[in-house]
Amino acid sequence: MTISLAAEPVLAYLLASLRIGAWLFLVPPFAGRTIPTQAKVVLAVGLALAVGPSATAGGVPTGGAELIVVAVTQVVIGAALGFVAMVLLSAIASAGSLIDVFGGFALATGFDPLSVQMNTIFGKFHQMLATMLLFATGGHLVIIGGLLKTFQVLPLGESPHLGSTSMLVEAFSTFFLTALQIALPMIAVLFIADLGLALLTKVAPQMNALNVMFPAKIALTLMLVGLSFPVLPEATSRLVDLVTQATAALAGGR
Repeated sequence: MTISLAAEPVLAYLLASLRIGAWLFLVPPFAGRTIPTQAKVVLAVGLALAVGPSATAGGVPTGGAELIVVAVTQVVIGAALGFVAMVLLSAIASAGSLIDVFGGFALATGFDPLSVQMNTIFGKFHQMLATMLLFATGGHLVIIGGLLKTFQVLPLGESPHLGSTSMLVEAFSTFFLTALQIALPMIAVLFIADLGLALLTKVAPQMNALNVMFPAKIALTLMLVGLSFPVLPEATSRLVDLVTQATAALAGGR
């Protein structure tokens, strides 16, 4: 029994899996070590099967040199889309790191074996919380759907347009703005608390306010983080919308 396969559809599936695989290796939570590399490869190939018909709209080259150029282009496109998505989705974790700095928890850093880097307490906590909210709200399906739609706007045989590079600047500005919007109210309260305790040491030095400064800041930080929980689902939903918009803009669509 002889089984024959058409070369062009198989190449289209493999090239589409390169774009999706490069995206999966950068975008949280798929980029972490919680998902094995073998699972990412299988997921990339499986998602490539879903976009096979639309991926070949621009034609797939079968020549050696052209095929290498298209393969490298797909990896670059996937990495660019994944980088922008990673920047936007890391805003909540960065807000937690800012809280650590101003709340006095930045000294208690630890090595995170999943991300292979040093993480602070609330930085890691907010990262895990953002991941949970992303899956609970179905945002990961929206982000993956936005990635798959790029094959309709930017098929395999076409090169990306470089006129939308301003989206990178907008992504970075949105990243900083979102992180500050989440953490700034807590930072302001912690700053006022530090200022009040510092004035207390000058007004009544016999009270030895330094002994109560650190426990008070810890309790105040925990209370403020608890009060900020209702804001995080809306922030996650907005970040998911921004990721889909940035993905469409980088791919050349609107």
